[in-house]
Amino acid sequence: MNLHLLRIFFHVAEQGSFSRAAAALYISQPAVSKAVRELEKQVGLPLMERGASRASGGRGFQLTDSGRALYEHARGIFALERAAAEDILARVGSQRGRLIVGASTTIAGYWLPSYAARFLHLHPSIHLEVRVGNTQEISRSLIECEIDLALVEGIVEDPRILMTAWQEDEMHIFTHPGSKIDRRQSVSAEVLKEEIWLVREPGSGTREVSERMLQDHGILPDRMIQIGSNEGIARTVAAGIGIAILPALVARELVNLDKIRAVTFDPMHRSLFLLQLKERPQQPLVQKFIEILRRDPR
Repeated sequence: MNLHLLRIFFHVAEQGSFSRAAAALYISQPAVSKAVRELEKQVGLPLMERGASRASGGRGFQLTDSGRALYEHARGIFALERAAAEDILARVGSQRGRLIVGASTTIAGYWLPSYAARFLHLHPSIHLEVRVGNTQEISRSLIECEIDLALVEGIVEDPRILMTAWQEDEMHIFTHPGSKIDRRQSVSAEVLKEEIWLVREPGSGTREVSERMLQDHGILPDRMIQIGSNEGIARTVAAGIGIAILPALVARELVNLDKIRAVTFDPMHRSLFLLQLKERPQQPLVQKFIEILRRDPR
């Protein structure tokens, strides 16, 4: 069915007049009459009885039973069209919509909340969802378009992804108070080698930094224990088991409580990255969120 012809028919039925429909649509009255005849031909049914009594509302026609049925369908169709247009306009203006942000675990727990709060304060009607995983999992979700943008701790080497440095994260080696290395004024690589190392799973940005640091200092630990979250690692260190490389933000609360302590060794810094899919058009909500990430302090 030709929606242009249907729209003209709808306006005639709605206005109760060929001339008023023509004026509303900014076309000539003969063009309106021709369009209605073409629609009748297309559907194979008479839609109007011309020359009918004008007693009811000044109409020069009456809708047939088929015409009334088609008019009701047309009203629903164009109501949906208006709703769609209004929805898109609201989305363009960032007044409505859904934004899915992927974040690696440390960023989701310690960096992202203040930015998310600022975004929702400015755009209270937006549905914001944060999906959490390690760097590898989050980058895969971005490639599969399950999320709109991502914030991760590790480097992602994929030609489909645009990676932009976002923040710098300070990291240290932590131990529990009273441990053998806590009592030392300085710590050597040989001493660190003898400790139990608590590490994240492969694919984690923290694991990547830990492996690079160990390799750079020639440290090959005698024993390593894998734990699936930085918080779990920090609390295991506080319980007196092993040492670990952790972001300063993650360890801050336990440090303040004197449950864990930083080891006197070279501090490390790593970049946190904003990831976007190169070939994916940037939606207005994504642009708004990135503006907040780049402008507002943590």
